Amino acid sequence: MKKSSLLLISCIAFMLSSCHIYKEYSLPTDNSYVKTFDESVNAEKDSTSLPYLSWEKVFTDPILKQYIRTALDNNKDLDNALKNIDVARAQLQGAKLSYFPLVALGPNGGISKFQGMDWTKWSYTIPASVQWEIDIFAKILNRKRGAKVGVDLMEEYKSATQSQLVCGVASCYYTLMLLNQQLDLTERTAVIWKDQVESMKLMKTAGRVNEAAVVQSAANYWNIMGTIPDLKNQIRQVQNSMSLLLHSYPKEWEVSDNMDFSLPVDLSKGMPITYLGARPDVRAAERKLASAYYTTNSARAAFYPGLSISANGGFTNLLGQMVSNPGKWFISLAGSLAAPLFSRGQNIANLKVAKIQQQQAMNDFEKAVLSASADVSNALADYNYSIEKRECIMQQIDQLEKSVEYTQELLMLDPKTTYLEVLTARSSLLSAQMASLAAWHTKVAALISLYQNAGGGR
Repeated sequence: MKKSSLLLISCIAFMLSSCHIYKEYSLPTDNSYVKTFDESVNAEKDSTSLPYLSWEKVFTDPILKQYIRTALDNNKDLDNALKNIDVARAQLQGAKLSYFPLVALGPNGGISKFQGMDWTKWSYTIPASVQWEIDIFAKILNRKRGAKVGVDLMEEYKSATQSQLVCGVASCYYTLMLLNQQLDLTERTAVIWKDQVESMKLMKTAGRVNEAAVVQSAANYWNIMGTIPDLKNQIRQVQNSMSLLLHSYPKEWEVSDNMDFSLPVDLSKGMPITYLGARPDVRAAERKLASAYYTTNSARAAFYPGLSISANGGFTNLLGQMVSNPGKWFISLAGSLAAPLFSRGQNIANLKVAKIQQQQAMNDFEKAVLSASADVSNALADYNYSIEKRECIMQQIDQLEKSVEYTQELLMLDPKTTYLEVLTARSSLLSAQMASLAAWHTKVAALISLYQNAGGGR
C-alpha cells in the first residue's frame, strides 16, 4: 500500500513538473531582445542616470515646474491610472483570499398547517457551511500570480501616463516659448518694414526709386503682417492644449523668455541600450507577457481535477419528520474530487488559445523593445543634427545682417542699386532667424523626447 502511494505521488509530481503549472514566470533569455531587457532590469540603478533623474532636476524653469506640479495634482488621466492600480490591488487581495475556506450561514424556520389540523410546531435550522478548495494543481496559485502581475502592469501604466504628462507639459511650454519668440521677431520685423515703406515713398519723391519699388515694399510689409494672425492662432491652440493638460478652462499661460535648456547628463557618447529597461511602456509589455504566461498555466491546470472539502453543521429542532424541543446540534463532513471529463475539448481549445496569445504577447514585447530603441535613436539624431544645423544658420544670419546693411548703404549711394536687392536681403534674414528658432525648438523637443524615451519623468 505504501509503495503504491509513493508511486502515485511520484507520477503526480512528474506530471506537474512536465507541464510547469507550478513554475514561476521568468524571461526567456535565449532571445537576444529579451536578454538586453533582462540585463537592463537587473543592472544596478544609478540615481544620476537619465531614466532615474527626477523631473524637477531636468526641468528647472520655475514657471514650468509649477505647471508640472499642477498637472500631476489635477490631471484626470493620471488620476484614473492611480485608480486602476487600486482596482488591481483589490483583485489581488481577492485572489489571495481564495486560499481561505468559504463560510456561509443560512438560518431558516417555518410552520405549517394542513386542512382540519392544528398548526404544527415551529421548526428551525441554523446551519453553517464551510467549503475549502485544496489547491493541489496550482489553479489558485496561478490566479494569484496573474493578479500580482496585474498590479505591476497597472503601476507601469501609471508611470507611463505620468511620464507622458510631465513631458507633455514641458513640450507645450517650450512650444509656447518658440511661438512667442517667433511672434516677437515678426512684429519687430514688421515695424522695420513699415519704416522702410515710408523711406521708399520719400526716395520716390526724390526720384531715387520708382513706384514699383514702393508697391513691392508695401506688399512685403503686408505679407509679414499676414503671418502674425497665424502665429497668434497657433499660440491660442497650444494654450488650450496646456489648459487641457492642467485640467483647466482655456486661459493664458505665462512662459519665460529664458531659452536655455539642456539635460544634466553627457550625451556625447549616446545613450546606453540598458536605458530601455526603465521605460514604463516596455516594462508594461513585459508584464503582459508574464500575465499571458500565467493564463497559459491556468489553462493547463484546468485539465486536472479539483479537490474540495466541505463541512456542514448547526443547530436544529427538525429531525427528519419530527420536531423536538430543545433542538440538537448536527455536523457532517464531505470531500469531493471533480475531474473534467466532457469539457476536455473546451479545455484543449482554451489552452491552444492561451499559448497563441502568449506568443502574441512575446511578439508585442519584442516590438516594444525595438520601437523604444528606434525612438531613442531618432531623438538623439534630432538633437545632434539640430545643433549642427543651428550653428550653420547662425553663421548665415551673421552674413545676412551684413548683407542687409551693405545693400541699404548701396541703395542710398549707388543709383544703380535696385530695391529688389534690399528686399531679398531682408526676406532672407527673416527666414534665417525663423529657421534658427525652429532649430532651437527641435533641439529642445529632442531633449524632452530623450528624457521620456529613457523612462524619465516618473
